Amino acid sequence: MPHETAVPAHAVPQPATTPSNPYLRLLATPGARAFTAGNLLARLPMGMFSVSAVIMIAGAHGSYALAGAVTATGLAATAVVAPWTARLVDRHGQARIAVPATAVAVLGSLALVLCVHHDAPVWTLFAAYAATATTPNTGGMSRARWAHLHRGDPDALHIANSFEQAADELCFMLGPVLAASLCGALFPEAGTLTGALLLMTGVLIFAAQRATEPPVTPRTTAATPFRNPGMPALLLVFLATGAVFGSMEVVSIAHAGGAVLALQAAGSCAAGLVYGSLRPAGNVHRRLLFCLACMTALMSLPLLAASTTDALPVLAGCLLLAGAATAPTMVTGMTLVQRFTPAGQLNEGMTLAVTALLGGIAAGSAAGGWLVEHAGTATGYTAPMCAAGLALAVAATAHAARCRSA
Repeated sequence: MPHETAVPAHAVPQPATTPSNPYLRLLATPGARAFTAGNLLARLPMGMFSVSAVIMIAGAHGSYALAGAVTATGLAATAVVAPWTARLVDRHGQARIAVPATAVAVLGSLALVLCVHHDAPVWTLFAAYAATATTPNTGGMSRARWAHLHRGDPDALHIANSFEQAADELCFMLGPVLAASLCGALFPEAGTLTGALLLMTGVLIFAAQRATEPPVTPRTTAATPFRNPGMPALLLVFLATGAVFGSMEVVSIAHAGGAVLALQAAGSCAAGLVYGSLRPAGNVHRRLLFCLACMTALMSLPLLAASTTDALPVLAGCLLLAGAATAPTMVTGMTLVQRFTPAGQLNEGMTLAVTALLGGIAAGSAAGGWLVEHAGTATGYTAPMCAAGLALAVAATAHAARCRSA
């Protein structure tokens, strides 16, 4: 069967009555609903696997330290493997690489279940979970499709990036809840098994939508997108932003339990959707600085609430507000990644951003945990505020250097 050629959405005749809602207009793009459905199905397990692994391993071995070490090993392996997987996707196409890469990751998850269930040696847990590092960046592949379909239309890309960020927040908000519920209501392995099934099914549905798949770029000797001007500083911003997320998660769980943490994701999801419905104005670099400044200011609210009151509703409201700046920051950051990265390396560029984010989450989790243990949970909220300030400082320094060289 010959490969179908996707037609840019802005070149497709639009119906006489177009939806007024920008997200309905976005999903009216030919083929968009099908690949979005598959991608959301595949993305939901991203918020399930680590929680499921911790519950499963800790329950079998009675050690949260072991469970944390296994999941940390998987995160480190992902940081190494994910950019290479993304480069293969750019060179050979999403369908040809994503399906086998996902199959390897699913086999790694199934191997982990078997190793835990049959009390295999501890080292097998690390090896099995490390194999899941081949999981493709489904969010990045979806953003690459939007960038291909709406190339030359920055307004549509802004809406698409906002939609994708809201989808990320929703999946990471629902995934842990679903995983914990399955493991508790059924059996400890249920979360991992369900996540593996959803991941494989979602990727198969996503990969089957060949009409919207970006064209394969011929093999090139171009350097990694990391070396593109502006990219190193932007990745440092993503690293520091990841530290905001990682430290906030650990500190909030220690201070008030995991349920209240979902409010930050809810605030971010809502803010992302609102931000996407607004027409972007001004220079995108200045927009990023503004978003980072707002995030830094709002991250002081949980610290203020935890330091001055024991009222959980107050902290919950502050976390909701604190989350309101994170999605706009991520949307604007991903827009810059797309601008700094050639079309033929888009998956790799966005995966580098996600890898930096994951590295920041790991560092932030460690810093937040250290502060909680040595200074208390209320003081622990200084970690996300300082990480946000660091992201702002890096972006401001890079912007100043860019202005001087212009």
